[in-house]
Amino acid sequence: GVDLSQSAIDKAGPQGVGRVVYFDYDSYVIKPEAQSLIEAHARFIKAGAARKAVIEGHTDERGGREYNLALGQRRAEAVRRALGLLGVSDSQMEAVSFGEEKPAVQGYGEDAYSKNRRAEISYR
Repeated sequence: GVDLSQSAIDKAGPQGVGRVVYFDYDSYVIKPEAQSLIEAHARFIKAGAARKAVIEGHTDERGGREYNLALGQRRAEAVRRALGLLGVSDSQMEAVSFGEEKPAVQGYGEDAYSKNRRAEISYR
């Protein structure tokens, strides 16, 4: 049968590690401080053949919708590439973009914007 506890662990991700990589305005360059988070997720994914990560790219609301969908995709792809460089198989990762459609924080100004410029790693 299916080991539900293992499935729950697979979806929960690595313990005590964040799931969000933040980006500078109009950038999809991964900052050095995100490296340890990405390394922890790479170890987690590689430890389970059935694990599948979905990397969701997001932007703040500035810029047009099409532009932001493309920027969100580049952010998600940047994280996917970083995981790939650490040995994660392409078949275990998917990169998708939500652009500005799913803000983590509502509101205007840099405080909100900085939290919305992100890529989130989730598990299916």
